Amino acid sequence: MSEQLPDETRKNHFQEPFQDFFRSINELFHERPVKGFLQSIDDFFMSPFPMSGFPIDLSESENHYIITAKLSGIKKDQIDIGIFEKYITITVEHKEKIVKEAQAQNSMFNKNSIQRSTRTIPLPLPINEEKVKANYEDGLLTITAPKEKGKRLKIE
Repeated sequence: MSEQLPDETRKNHFQEPFQDFFRSINELFHERPVKGFLQSIDDFFMSPFPMSGFPIDLSESENHYIITAKLSGIKKDQIDIGIFEKYITITVEHKEKIVKEAQAQNSMFNKNSIQRSTRTIPLPLPINEEKVKANYEDGLLTITAPKEKGKRLKIE
């Protein structure tokens, strides 16, 4: 048993510098300013825009696809819908322009911002692009797209 003590002591001696190193790295990431910087990066990727990732629901009947998007607080002229053979793209763009003028300080503040969010909905079958209809009411966008009927072949 006396032979194991020097080995354990030697083992602990070699682990101790690494334990100090890892403890220092751990403290670095939990202290300011690194902690604040990492938190701001997390916050950015959690929600880069207030309206990003608007909810979409796709349902299907025998003859139609029905797409609904919840876009509360968005005006009809801020919505753009792209129709393609096998997918539909919904783009919401919010432009804001703020101009403040302070005559007492002889200064002007001008701010322009654009926020854009896009969702593309792939469809399993082609649609008839000319017959797609859209309705926007009370923050709910509803797109109805008829399925394209293909020819059926009878096997002889």
